Amino acid sequence: MRSPRSSPPVLAGAVLLLAAAGSLTTASADDHDGFTITDPRIVESSGLAASRAHPGVYWTHNDQDKGAYLYAVDSRTGKTVATVTMSGIGAPRDVEAISVGADGNLYVGDIGDNLGGTWSNVWIYKLPEPKTLKDQTVRATQYVVKYEDGARDAEALMVHPKTGRIYIADKKEEGGSLYEGPAEMSASGTNVFKKIAATDLWVTDGAFSPDGEQLALRGYFGGTSFAWKGAGKQPGREGRLSVPFQRQGESVTYTPDGTTLMYGTEGAQSQVTPVEVRGKGGGGGSGAPSGGGGSDSSAKSGGLDGGLKTGAIVAGAVLLAFFGLKRLLRRR
Repeated sequence: MRSPRSSPPVLAGAVLLLAAAGSLTTASADDHDGFTITDPRIVESSGLAASRAHPGVYWTHNDQDKGAYLYAVDSRTGKTVATVTMSGIGAPRDVEAISVGADGNLYVGDIGDNLGGTWSNVWIYKLPEPKTLKDQTVRATQYVVKYEDGARDAEALMVHPKTGRIYIADKKEEGGSLYEGPAEMSASGTNVFKKIAATDLWVTDGAFSPDGEQLALRGYFGGTSFAWKGAGKQPGREGRLSVPFQRQGESVTYTPDGTTLMYGTEGAQSQVTPVEVRGKGGGGGSGAPSGGGGSDSSAKSGGLDGGLKTGAIVAGAVLLAFFGLKRLLRRR
């Protein structure tokens, strides 16, 4: 989604309220530090994927760039270390997501539809992750995608790290759905994605844990962790994610070791914030991410910091931001 060029007053007010309340605490986990994307070209970072070939590097993109570009950002410096131009595809319309597949390829979701689901189809692009980080052009495969129940807007594309199957979560304010792609994608025909579950969330991005056992879906002000049950099966809801308060939260990815979720936001000089995952993460353990968001099953698994007063202030700030953003989006 195209981000506003300046923060609306209601969001600024909400940020001040959060600061006054002590805010929600996010953790820099297991040496996975947050970072700021410094590249002035990247002002609408809508997707985020941790590189498997280059430790410490994250792939991102603008959602409505003037070209088919991907950016490799070094988390140690926040600087872009490679710009990849995709060839062999048409002109992207609204690129919203990126994921690394089980085959080591990058999968890019040109799946946004700011017109409310009016395009007859959307696209997914697949390309090999470059072995060398330098500015280069890489040929991509383009897949045509439709949904079994009609066109829709979406911002989350996830590739299962074990099966390689592609999933899309659509974006609906009242709560959307999770769609599963075919076992084998066709580059010559239309790939129909089928609904397998409701998300009950206004989803802006998602990610599978590296072991494939958890699915994390985030929105602007919250998120949900699901236990993955396998292809064609409805995932089990585990608990709430500890989504940090951000200017316009658009992206999420697991670190390659599965111990941390990295949350990104749109805007110039946008920050990527780490939140630790409980348990063994990608090493085979279970458990929803810990921290400010809490869990549906136990207060000890990470409730809101502070007492009732702090919680009330935070809740008020979030509500202010939520309804302010709704008004902003309706004016656009």
